[in-house]
Amino acid sequence: MLMSIGSVVFEVAPFNAHRIDYSAETEFAEKAVMGAEPPLEFVGEGANTWEIQGRLFPKKFGGLDTMEKMHAQRISGQPQYMMRGDGKAFGWVNILSITEASQYLDEKGVGQVIEFTISLRRAQKP
Repeated sequence: MLMSIGSVVFEVAPFNAHRIDYSAETEFAEKAVMGAEPPLEFVGEGANTWEIQGRLFPKKFGGLDTMEKMHAQRISGQPQYMMRGDGKAFGWVNILSITEASQYLDEKGVGQVIEFTISLRRAQKP
């Protein structure tokens, strides 16, 4: 297992991830002062976001049903628990968006290679 988000497990096949980008922010309130650099007041942790990129090869390995599960989790709007394959817990996340790009369409219009990007943001525990 590479990682899991809710009930979806990312594995080498059929549903994989080959890149994960993580971004963490800290929030500050800026205080205007004359003639000097404005001091910043720490107000807490900001957005923590992930972007997961992967590829499906539906004809060879399957994975379309797993992509449908990801879309169902996104549509539900409910936070999903995210954990890396080594057991590191990332906590609760919301699925903000899923983008798919299909190439080499077969006779039924299904891509033989489907690249996807899943955008996530840390959420409160439900």
